[in-house]
Amino acid sequence: MPASLSAMQVAQYRRDGFLFPVDCLRAEEVRHFRGRLEAFEREQGDTFGKLPDLVRSKSHLLFTWMDALVRHPKVLDAVESIIGPNILIYHLTSWLKEPGEPSHVSWHQDGTYFGLEPYEQITAWIALSDATPETGCMKIIPGSHAIGQRPHKDTPSPGNLLSRGQTIDHPLDFTKYVMMPLKAGQISLHHTHIVHSSEPNRTNERRIGIGVSYIPPRCRLMNDARVTAMLVRGQDEYGHFDPEPRPTGDFDPASRAAHTDAVSKFFESNKLLAARRRSGNVGI
Repeated sequence: MPASLSAMQVAQYRRDGFLFPVDCLRAEEVRHFRGRLEAFEREQGDTFGKLPDLVRSKSHLLFTWMDALVRHPKVLDAVESIIGPNILIYHLTSWLKEPGEPSHVSWHQDGTYFGLEPYEQITAWIALSDATPETGCMKIIPGSHAIGQRPHKDTPSPGNLLSRGQTIDHPLDFTKYVMMPLKAGQISLHHTHIVHSSEPNRTNERRIGIGVSYIPPRCRLMNDARVTAMLVRGQDEYGHFDPEPRPTGDFDPASRAAHTDAVSKFFESNKLLAARRRSGNVGI
């Protein structure tokens, strides 16, 4: 599959640390993927973001429809434009904000809890509903990826969607942000070091986004943990990660077992990285 972004778009991404919007999903595809997500919610009796066992994390291991979404050719074509033809999924998080709830995300850099080098991880944020300033779309500080990985502090608070409330501890002018609204079916792309956040949803509509962290296989962890990743395009000639299996069904026992194993390893690595940062044993 060919890379799809223009040279100008790639240059803009490298300069600013982000790019949006990129048209990817057709309206009928959005209805399909959102419909499958919401059908599962009805079966389980709760919203996707609140279901137990970290269903919102690495959901591409649990559902065939999520596996199809993260492999969508137009999404991968855009990602390939930035990181090349060999592509792994390192992580996935579903970012759901329900109407009137305090769900938000503090100012942070993704690299803080991914702990990968070289710093080439890119997140494709796939909108399955309109993401507007009113529903709590992403806010981003242009060019902030150039400061590199900076220290963070844990500031847990009610509604913070980050696991420990990770907040960047670096002097920045947080008023100089850009809103990154998307229409359903569009994606945004952002660099692992870009500083970003989002506000609560103040509307009567849901905000549904799927954040997929893609990396080239040359990336590796900065700790000694062994975690998993899924090859979705090209080849992995490095073997830095244990391969993740595609789901054998939707929320079936085999897929749930693989998901439990992968999520456990990811968050254990995350804890090790956080401990090393606090002790000063890893570069920041």
